[in-house]
Amino acid sequence: MSNLDTLDVGQANELKLALRRTGWNNEELKRLCEGNILADVRNVLLGRAEVRFAEHVIDCDADPFVPDGWRVEEHQRRGQFKFDPKAVRFHLSELQRREQPIEGNKLRKELANEPVLNANVLDYLLAHPEAIPDEWRQDEKGRIRYIFFWGTIYRLSVGGRLCVRYLCWHGDRGRWYADWLNNDWGFDSPAALRAS
Repeated sequence: MSNLDTLDVGQANELKLALRRTGWNNEELKRLCEGNILADVRNVLLGRAEVRFAEHVIDCDADPFVPDGWRVEEHQRRGQFKFDPKAVRFHLSELQRREQPIEGNKLRKELANEPVLNANVLDYLLAHPEAIPDEWRQDEKGRIRYIFFWGTIYRLSVGGRLCVRYLCWHGDRGRWYADWLNNDWGFDSPAALRAS
């Protein structure tokens, strides 16, 4: 007789509560039950295998994605960047911290000597949403966050306006948009910088 023959409703409920507590959804639970995945999990529990987290290395020296009708005005090449949320800090100008707007061109000057992340990081994160921490979606007060990647400045072919692309969320999906440098940046629009 296997140990599973004695599995009772209470243990099944324990498993259900643990899955809910750790954020599992129905699709992930279905995938867990496919093939030999549970055997692999059991091998980890028994000490026969170990879990290794994927490394996300971003080539910040590569040419950035350029939307149709745009061109790159400035692209700060920053070498290889091993993405870890702890390796990123959000920068707000003094005005932004006081919840007062700052014009984008002034903010660009303020960020001139900062280790800003470029659009390659933005595009990598959109391609690998599992790497983006949930805490990035909102600030400490629960307001939507718009994370700007100032290391790449674009110019529209028509009209010639300068802009910076940013990451934000709509539902469960991250998306990119852009804002013009002649617009104002508020408290909800931090610049993504390397932490060190």
